[in-house]
Amino acid sequence: MRKGLLFFVLCLVIGLIFSPCAWSKAKTIKIGLNIPLTGDIPKVGEGSKFAAQMWLEDIKAAGGLKIAGEMYMVELVIEDNESRAESAVKVNTKMITEDEVLVIVGPQSSKQAVPAGEVANNYKTPMVSPWSTNPNTTKDRPFVFRGCFLDPFQGPVAANFITEEFGFTKAAVLYDVASDYPKGLAEFFKAGWEDLHGPDSVVAFESFTTRDADFSSQLTKIIRSGAEVMFTPQYYNEVALIVQQAHELGWDKPIVGSDSWGSAETVELCGKDCYGLFFSTHYAAAGATGATKVFIDRYRKKYGYVPDDVAALTWDTMRIVQEAIQSYGKITGNVKKDRKGVRDALARIKEFDGITGKMTFTEDGDPIKCAVIVRISDKGEFEFYKSVCP
Repeated sequence: MRKGLLFFVLCLVIGLIFSPCAWSKAKTIKIGLNIPLTGDIPKVGEGSKFAAQMWLEDIKAAGGLKIAGEMYMVELVIEDNESRAESAVKVNTKMITEDEVLVIVGPQSSKQAVPAGEVANNYKTPMVSPWSTNPNTTKDRPFVFRGCFLDPFQGPVAANFITEEFGFTKAAVLYDVASDYPKGLAEFFKAGWEDLHGPDSVVAFESFTTRDADFSSQLTKIIRSGAEVMFTPQYYNEVALIVQQAHELGWDKPIVGSDSWGSAETVELCGKDCYGLFFSTHYAAAGATGATKVFIDRYRKKYGYVPDDVAALTWDTMRIVQEAIQSYGKITGNVKKDRKGVRDALARIKEFDGITGKMTFTEDGDPIKCAVIVRISDKGEFEFYKSVCP
């Protein structure tokens, strides 16, 4: 009787070990997605989620992710950081310590990516932000990477473009002093502009605070300053307010933006007030060809609108993470060891051919890649205007 019971228990244990459920769990890789699905910039989170889910569809269609001859299922752990820095930190902590993700994609905005990156680096967990351009995101953080160019590059790009395109010598800047991304980019633009035109050539350097909606005081100072152009590196929810209020106050000169203008919501909210304006960004949807066009057409058919730069960068980032995981080699099951291996594999990536351009990672986790100048057409489309490379 006892021998029979022992045999039954042994069979049960062996059965559980080799059951499909247990095997599936052992063969599943978790990738975290730390994105803003609510808060100030939910459209950024939406594009991120949609692009990541499209990537996951392809992985599932292929039967999983092939690593060292074995197939692994992939699970996306998607968390909302509410467009807040403190929430992004909590999300990273949870995904690392509780969900045991192998790698994190996001956050997108520098305001969330900079503090969240510190958490990822402290826990030695690879994190790749598709959209954060602030240098501090990756600075002195060997486990943190990004899929976009940096503000020290983008600021002078905008300054050079305005100078070459219009021949202006006096510029004004309007930016959110409480947010890492616009504050940093405003300062890099100012430095780049003054390198070209000398001190005091930025005749107005005006700031406001996050969630401000009335910019009349700052815009009045800018109009009276004699500036020939205004640079404002703000997010889509603020661009429309700034541009429309500027026009209402009589501003009839160029307004130039940055990659934060790249959301489809920019034109949706701004309308004709934004037609003809320029901004620097990562890719242009209108007139795209090759793999970029394939991605755009698929995304538009599935979700009903043209993907913005955040979606495109997230798509590239998911593929970069995939390449790193596959080139790392056999997954050991020791999450700390595997995280280190994926981190090292990310640092070794050379000449990655993405839909937002070719890139090679530096030791600091930053890609060397080109920027694109986009013009908002009279149809409200983001048209490629020119490419600017490092």
